[in-house]
Amino acid sequence: MDDPLLFEQRPHWWSDRRAGLTLGTIVVAALAGVVAMVVFVVVQGWPSFAHNGLSWFGGGGSVDQQIKAMFLSGETGGHYVYTFHAWPLIWSTVLIVGAAATLSLACSLFVAVFVVEFAPDWMKEILHPVVRLLASVPSVIYGLLGVLVLVPFIGNHVISQHAKASVSHIISLSGYSLVAGVLILTVMIAPLMISIFADGLRSVPRHWLEASQALGINRWRTFWKVGVRAARPAIVAGTVLATARGLGEAVMLAMVSGSVGFAPNPFDGTIFFFEPSRPLAPTIIQNIEGLSSPPLKHTLFAVASVLLVSAMALSLAGWAAKQPLKRYAAA
Repeated sequence: MDDPLLFEQRPHWWSDRRAGLTLGTIVVAALAGVVAMVVFVVVQGWPSFAHNGLSWFGGGGSVDQQIKAMFLSGETGGHYVYTFHAWPLIWSTVLIVGAAATLSLACSLFVAVFVVEFAPDWMKEILHPVVRLLASVPSVIYGLLGVLVLVPFIGNHVISQHAKASVSHIISLSGYSLVAGVLILTVMIAPLMISIFADGLRSVPRHWLEASQALGINRWRTFWKVGVRAARPAIVAGTVLATARGLGEAVMLAMVSGSVGFAPNPFDGTIFFFEPSRPLAPTIIQNIEGLSSPPLKHTLFAVASVLLVSAMALSLAGWAAKQPLKRYAAA
């Protein structure tokens, strides 16, 4: 039997090397899986892009009618129809996700500042787990609350009968609307932002804040000018992650934003906020049964590839935005 003392003196470099190789293999495998997923989705969606060209991203005709025509052409086995113009879906995605991310950023930053710096200790002990819990609530729960509470309230108490009648020949205003999707998505992604913002604000060295207060600067101005500025990389990261989650949200938006491929028109006045819309991700959910039709299958994969590339571009933009801000953390 080996002497324990001699075993203690043996070099352990081999175990460190084995751990490094194992972790490196896992990382490479994960990256390869991501690359394979992106390539598979883009290749599957390429026929839709090839048949439509840049007009795929433009407008023209009813999106729902185009989807129906694709499905029928695939089921009948005749000439496949690939005509698709996704602008209403893209426009709805930009409106809902952009507005929700902007509202969440403004609200979440103030909430995080309060939780970290100004809330009493007993309140911090309550708010911290509550925020974590809200960030992990399934999106279908938010959608259910929207369907049962927000949508009926908008349809029965906010939209007037005159407004409903004025556009009844074009679209039906029932409460399933742009504003419903924005409000529910804001509530859904705000806890994620608050959690990341708060962690970033807590990481700011305390002596930076104390030095500023020692110069006679009040507590609010100190934390806003020093703490928030130093935590800007975390703020950018939290905003990117929350926006990416909103970009890929399908179930909740399919429940509250409306099931019509319609592009809300800002020139319609206040009715614009109550017009139904359907972003890209819910379109995949609502037409998932059409995967048996080849042209519709390729089109849904094309929609998925747009979401994938958009999320990647968003992450890249967040990384680029954080680079000049790192000097504050390293100061």
